[in-house]
Amino acid sequence: MKKIEEEIQQKKFKSAHQKALVNFLYTSNWLHYKQQEFFKPYGITGQQYNILRILKGQHPKSISATEIKSRMLDRNSDVSRLLDRLELKNLIIKKTSTADKRATDVFITEQGLELLKAIAKKEELVDEMFNITEEEALLLSDLLDKCRS
Repeated sequence: MKKIEEEIQQKKFKSAHQKALVNFLYTSNWLHYKQQEFFKPYGITGQQYNILRILKGQHPKSISATEIKSRMLDRNSDVSRLLDRLELKNLIIKKTSTADKRATDVFITEQGLELLKAIAKKEELVDEMFNITEEEALLLSDLLDKCRS
């Protein structure tokens, strides 16, 4: 296990808080890269996976593009572009809302559900990637929640 000092070749930090922040940002980028590698064989991105998971939670009902954006992990995402790409892959269906002609209702397709099932079979790889126990994962999650409070 390499410490953050070794990873970025910096021996000293101004404070423990600065070290934690640098470590958090470095690890966030590392996780983003690992996520890209994980989803590449499935032909989707992490953001597209996030949308598919949101849609699965609504299935068989639809959800608006605006509501999808509000639930996404990365709220800076261009949801319209992501939905267009998922539609081209036949993973979702977009329909003009009957209640509001300016809005779009989005549904996950059977192909989208099947893709999520295939990905779920490999989720243990994600657990292994973290290299921490279940108890440590809960503690980490609690600490991250505390950071945002």
